[in-house]
Amino acid sequence: MLSDAQIQAQLEQLIDLNTAQAYGPVWQVISDDQRIHVTLSLGYPAEQEQASLRERISEQLKDQRQLVLDIEASIQRHSTQGNIAGLEGVKNVIAIASGKGGVGKSTTTVNLALAMAREGARVGILDADIYGPSQGMMMGFAEDTRPQVRDEKFFIPPSSHGVQVMSMAFLTTKDTPVAWRGPMVTGALMQILTQTDWDDLDYLFIDMPPGTGDIQLTLSQKVPVAGSVIVTTPQDIALLDARRGIEMFNKVQISVLGVVENMSTHICSNCGHHEAIFGDQGGASLAAEYQVDVLGKLPLSLAIRERSDAGRPLVVSEPESEVANIYQSIARKLGATLAHRQDQQFAMPTIGMSDD
Repeated sequence: MLSDAQIQAQLEQLIDLNTAQAYGPVWQVISDDQRIHVTLSLGYPAEQEQASLRERISEQLKDQRQLVLDIEASIQRHSTQGNIAGLEGVKNVIAIASGKGGVGKSTTTVNLALAMAREGARVGILDADIYGPSQGMMMGFAEDTRPQVRDEKFFIPPSSHGVQVMSMAFLTTKDTPVAWRGPMVTGALMQILTQTDWDDLDYLFIDMPPGTGDIQLTLSQKVPVAGSVIVTTPQDIALLDARRGIEMFNKVQISVLGVVENMSTHICSNCGHHEAIFGDQGGASLAAEYQVDVLGKLPLSLAIRERSDAGRPLVVSEPESEVANIYQSIARKLGATLAHRQDQQFAMPTIGMSDD
């Protein structure tokens, strides 16, 4: 039988699949003649990895004693751009963005948030698409859902599938267009964001509208954002716009935590043939260009669309499916990337004028 010190040494060399690096000294080992009790302490949630990690540990140790594994997550507040004050009730704000519409950004946001909640985090979603809010429908809320109000000032966000949600959809009807100019839109966004009574969130996912306009700039100047995720498809035109999104975040010094390639392949429902109808390796080339990771690649799937439209996103309606497992993997990699990122304090850029 291995000693506790020998077990500890082996576990420290085990590769964390979410960071592609050795775990290091994050293990606690207590063993006796009957069992080995291992506790793994991480800076990100990973409850859904427990079964697969237990198998990897057993293969690594080759010890016949019963293995008991506990995974503990200590999620910290991470640094943001500038000296912007933190958001009450929220540890980390993560912007989910794309350069253009139609790439599945909102669908990715809702499934990623639900996946992070299944990993053990407290999660919220802010629907920042004032003109075309969709999170209310995707999360299965009734059309007449309205947030409760506390102290005549704060919205109490409704919850669905264990996730707190705030959206313009809760303040208007589906037949009421939001015919506002830019300042009114950004003002509404800030009011919804700051006057929502978020309840002790580890992560708040902001579903951004497409583009690099008023809402994106307001967010980067006034909201403490810990990081961003770029959603794209492999086709060249989507990559072109996604590149603009990354450049925008770089200019305002918000870290891009990774790229999610959506609709990467079409899988024939009859024969199972895989075909990259929108191109191949586009997300990988974009990530390599900007030295960020591809967090995951999602297929073009009818089930993803159908479950989202029905208010039962795939992660909760088919949690054991292959696509749901991809979302879980993306959620863990996102949390791990944020936790292991070299925290830096940034100052917001200033704008100067000259006669040149």
